[in-house]
Order: sequence, then C-alpha cells, then structure tokens
Amino acid sequence: MINLKKHISKKDYFIKASEVANDMNVQIYVVGGYVRDFILNRKLDDVDILVVGDGLEFANKLSNKLGVNRVEFFKTYGTAHFFYKDIDLEFVGARKESYSRESRNPEVEIGTFDDDINRRDFTINTLAISLNKNNFGKLIDKFGGVKDIEAKLIKTPLNPLETFSDDPLRILRAFRFASQLDFQLDESLINAATELASRLEIISQERISDEFFKILSSPKPSVGLRLLFDSNVMKYIFPEVAELGGVEQRNDFHHKDVFLHTCQVVDNIAKVSDNVWLRFAGLMHDIAKPPTKKFDAKVGWTFHGHEEKGSRWMKYIFKRMKLPFAKLDYVRTLVRLHLRPIALISEDVTDSAIRRFIVAIGEDLEDMITLCRADITSKNPKKVTRYLSNYERVMEKVRDVKERDKLREFQSPVRGEEIMKICNIPPSRKVGEIKTAIEEAILDGEIGNNYEEAFEYLMKIKDEFK
Repeated sequence: MINLKKHISKKDYFIKASEVANDMNVQIYVVGGYVRDFILNRKLDDVDILVVGDGLEFANKLSNKLGVNRVEFFKTYGTAHFFYKDIDLEFVGARKESYSRESRNPEVEIGTFDDDINRRDFTINTLAISLNKNNFGKLIDKFGGVKDIEAKLIKTPLNPLETFSDDPLRILRAFRFASQLDFQLDESLINAATELASRLEIISQERISDEFFKILSSPKPSVGLRLLFDSNVMKYIFPEVAELGGVEQRNDFHHKDVFLHTCQVVDNIAKVSDNVWLRFAGLMHDIAKPPTKKFDAKVGWTFHGHEEKGSRWMKYIFKRMKLPFAKLDYVRTLVRLHLRPIALISEDVTDSAIRRFIVAIGEDLEDMITLCRADITSKNPKKVTRYLSNYERVMEKVRDVKERDKLREFQSPVRGEEIMKICNIPPSRKVGEIKTAIEEAILDGEIGNNYEEAFEYLMKIKDEFK
C-alpha cells in the first residue's frame, strides 16, 4: 500500500496529528470508512481518527495546532469533531463495549486498539492506518478487510448473530453498504439478519428511516430493497412495502409481482435523478395496490382507486416514519396523479383536462413525467417504445396549452382586493368562491387567462354571489 502511505504523507492534518500524538505519548490511527473509500477510490471528505487515550483532549490540541477555532465536543459519547479545509475530522477514544438484550446502547469503557477494532461492524470498516511516528502510514488489516473489498464482499469481523444482536441497526447498514458499493453479503449475514429481524423494534424510527433513505439514495436502490424484502426485515421496518410482494393467478390471468415492479421503477428513476423524494414517490406509487386488488372474470386483475388510497396513506406513513412533512404534499401529489398523464393521451382530450392537470401538478410536472416514464417496466421493447411515445404526446399537449395559457403561476387575474371593492364585500369565504369561479372558467376554456376577460366575467357573475 505504497500509494496509501504517500497519500497520507501529503495531508498536513495527518502530519500535524502525528506530531500531537507524539507530544502526548498516545497512539492514533485513521480508521474505518476513510481507509475503505481510499481503496475504492471514492470521495474522501470525512476522517475518523481513533485515539488510544483521551480523544477529546487530542482533538483540542490538534485544533489549536491547525488554527481551528470551532470544535464540537460530545462528552457523553467521548467524541469530538471539527472542519479543516472542508474535511470533517472526528475523534474518538478507543473503547470496548458490552450490550444488554433490551437496548442497542452499549456499556462503554476505555479500551485498547484491538478492543475498538473488534467491536466494528464489518471487515471492510476494520481497516486502520497508523499515524504514529514509528510506523507512520502502515496499513493494519486485522480481519482481512482488503481481501473482502477486492472480493466485493460484506462480512462481520465476529459472528454476525452477535454483531447484529448487539446493534440491530447494523442489519440495515449491511444492506445499505451492499446497495451503495454494489457488494455482495456473505450468506451468514443474510441468515443472521433474517433470524434477528424483530430486534430492529428496539431501534429508534429516526435511525431506521435514515438508513432506509441512504439505501434509496444509492446508485441502485433495488439491491438494498430486495435484501430487506428477502430477509423479512422489510416486514418490520416498512410493512406496506413488504405487502407488495407475491403473484397470484386465476384462470388465464396473472398480475406481476408489484414489489419487483416497484424496485424496477425506483431503479429507473435513480438512473436519471438524484432526487431521493422522487425515488420515494416511485416506491410509494403502487403502495395501495394490495388492498384494492380485485378479480374481474372479464378483464382480470384490477386495482381501482389505488392511487387515491395510496395518496391518503402518505400522511400516516410520513408520521410513523418521522419523515419531514415539508415533503408530504410533493409525494402525495405524485402518488395521486401518477395515472393521470396516460389518461390524457386520447386525441379528443380537452384543453380543460390538460389545464386541470397542469394546475394540479404545479411545479412538479417534470418529476411526474419522470415517474411515469420510470413506471414502464415491460420486457417488450415495442411496448416500451409505444408507451414512451404516448408520454411524449402528452408532454407536447401540455407544452402547447402552457404556451398558450401561461399557466406556470396560475391564479385568478382579478385579485381579492379588487373583488371586495367591486362586490362591496368584506374579507370572507365569498371572496374565495368568486376567485374560484373565475379560475374554473379559465380552466374550462370559457374565458382566456388574462385580466380583461377575467374582469368582464367577474362583472357578469358578481350578482350571483350576493
């Protein structure tokens, strides 16, 4: 690992850290993700430094040497961190841990280098680089982490049953690393995750949701999603998604596995967008198909109203998963309207229908079309080409109507203050009703989207609201 030593030697913060460690007579090491990501040639923007001694004191002295004024100390956890040249440096004293059955919060005591490395989650995260004067830049690989990186394999340094039972969140971390790095899981990890899935019930929802969204943010989310499903973990962390799995056949009719279809949709979105909330909307778009599934002897399987029911579920799901409510309307709207574009393909569809769709989707039109395109998962190339062509026809109609009506910021051209003055009414619900009537007339094509026609229409209908 000559390149690794050369890399470390070029970083002034590692050189200075080595000097401080020598002055304090403590041992320090770069550990975990930084070493792993260097070997994988991934972005390096945060560094974990293990101090065999007082990590807080070391962080304070190094920050002074580097001229850093702001250091955050977390005495409860024995950690500290600060930013230097856009690098997040975090420090922790070596420790060993023991766990009770009821909690993932360990009993922590001061430990050795070996104690700290032994407690880590996966072999690929047990790698360490010495920053000590006598062996500066030496790679320490106690559990064969380099070999596992080369094999693209995720394993635990100890028995996975012990590792996962101690901290069940590591189950989700294993799946997340597999999804982020495109690695395989050792079979023993999958078996342990299946056996211990129920242990995730002791983990806070915030931590579970954080790992789940990291899976959704990965280059190919289906890797993690399928591991969650196949190990039965999904049933405990997201039961509605778990319910999507399975295929049923009656007579000559069968429906495709909705879970596998959904995984493909999310992957399709991931190929063209980093927007994790659009990916989440893709995960949610068919979420209510299981309870709306019915069999019709003439047409086969139907899922009438699944988009409406799914959109109504969103508030409950956001609340349970402790997701930011600022994103609720976005996801709910995409779920509710994801079938609407295909309904606008007909040659005789009215401008009014197009206008209503534009107003309903608002600024998220492009994301909606991205979701609709991603929803095409047929293995038949001709079908895919035909469906994509249909969506392009919809977009042409939408662009045409938007160009003519300029509905990007649609609302009544006649403002509320003017309505109150002309109709001689105070601020009230009636003002909103009149504005809505004007907007409806525009959407229905009765009048144009301009002040002159809207004002004339107001004068025509104002007496109806007395």
